[in-house]
Amino acid sequence: MRGSEFAELKAFAAVVERASFARAADHLGLSASALSQTIRQLEERLGTRLLNRTTRSVAPTATGEQLYGRIAPLFRDMAEAVAQASATAGQTSGTLRINTLGMAARQIIAPRLRRFHDAHPNVKLDLVVDDGLSDIVTGRFDAGIRVGARLEKDMIAVRLTPDVKMVAVASPDYLKHRGTPRSPDELRNHACINWRLQADGRAYRWEFQKRGKQLEVAVEGPLITNQSDIGIAAALQGLGIAYAFDRERLDEHLAEGSLVQVLADWSISRPGLFLYYPSRRHQPPALRAFIDCLLDKGC
Repeated sequence: MRGSEFAELKAFAAVVERASFARAADHLGLSASALSQTIRQLEERLGTRLLNRTTRSVAPTATGEQLYGRIAPLFRDMAEAVAQASATAGQTSGTLRINTLGMAARQIIAPRLRRFHDAHPNVKLDLVVDDGLSDIVTGRFDAGIRVGARLEKDMIAVRLTPDVKMVAVASPDYLKHRGTPRSPDELRNHACINWRLQADGRAYRWEFQKRGKQLEVAVEGPLITNQSDIGIAAALQGLGIAYAFDRERLDEHLAEGSLVQVLADWSISRPGLFLYYPSRRHQPPALRAFIDCLLDKGC
């Protein structure tokens, strides 16, 4: 394969992975016009369209998706081989794409950014905060961070935190006007801030347990969201009762009295936060270094 052909395929893969000519051009160190010309040359050489373009988006055609599926593993293997060689020489490098919950970004990643950069200055972190349940394989991420119960069974998982307690909370003003629920069944008479499961679009059925008795309650209210900060903000403003596990945010509000816990004896524990990634023959050294840092082992 000639060098120009390799460059064309690398450029094509970058566009598919970033779903953007601008982001791909920035990653490759090219101008958007130069990248567009490279893709046109590849399509002309192959005699087929590989990408569908609009003013707002770019996505592979069926042929493009098939081509990407064949070349992507090869590029990943090459990148891992180079990274392994660099690691052997004492240098961990490359770009690491992580999809993470907002609370994991705030509580676990953010406090360690400086330490990780100082220990591995040649690693570029590409962090995407996503409180939905995005597919990290489809999104071409190296790893994701989620609550353990939401992990796919074919993923390799690394525990980052202990199990977490779900907490139902409401503002004092809301409880003053609407009363305090004494059992989960009473939630049907309350306004509740609900959570949408992005994977299938369903609303979360609130789960409770007490003395071996388990309940699931389908609640209703003025707001449904897939973002925990919005749900907590709505509860603070008296819109209804929220059910969440972001204890760092909740503990502060509970301590100052702006939120009050309800149904404490019914709350359940959920598996803690896990970093997870697809099984591969060779784990990228940058990912290993990142995991060690999150576990306070390597930075």
